[in-house]
Amino acid sequence: MRLEEPVLYDMTRRIGSLLGRAVYRPTIEGVEHIPATGPVLLASNHLSFCDSVVIPLAVPRRVRFLAKAEYFEGAGVRGRLSKATFSALGAVPVRRGRGRDAVDALEIGLRILKDGEAFAIYPEGSRSPDGRLYRGRTGVAHLALTSHAPVVPVALSGTQEIQPIGARLPRVRPIRIRFGAPLDFSFGYDHLKPGRARRVVTDEIMAAIQALSGQEEAGGYNEHASRAEG
Repeated sequence: MRLEEPVLYDMTRRIGSLLGRAVYRPTIEGVEHIPATGPVLLASNHLSFCDSVVIPLAVPRRVRFLAKAEYFEGAGVRGRLSKATFSALGAVPVRRGRGRDAVDALEIGLRILKDGEAFAIYPEGSRSPDGRLYRGRTGVAHLALTSHAPVVPVALSGTQEIQPIGARLPRVRPIRIRFGAPLDFSFGYDHLKPGRARRVVTDEIMAAIQALSGQEEAGGYNEHASRAEG
């Protein structure tokens, strides 16, 4: 019998959350800020590959996020395990490296939000190479302004110690996940030109993330970032 995706996700989240809390004993703050129903955009800093596991397991509702299509296309046992894991965690495959990839990724995000779901995005675009908070790319603002979904800022800390860039196996380290109060961008920006509005909203979101994380600001973009990630 094949389980429906939401049922499989709920089972995976419940089991993974219990195991994760038992092993890592994470500090989780502000879960009450996440709406129980309806569209919501979770905008997070990005320190480690495992961030996309930590967030879905910490949030008490299904969270969708983008993942490289390669994670769904591997061969053999490892490839099937990767596909099953990312599918169970709510990941949506997306291509990267082509001219329209960034646009396609945003369109996927909008569809998810319009379906009333929670969608997670990393405005920096990719993992921080040095722990600092990089300038946000404006895809997050496009999603917020177009969908009118509330934006919940998310601050992760310690995940870079679990699986640093280049590490193959995770380690047990203390982590903290903080969810901030929702930000409403559904009105008040019509007087600005679209490009300026996206920049202003993105900077407000990044300021909220920084206030939660306490990270040093890098003052520029993460040049390693893939634009398909926002």
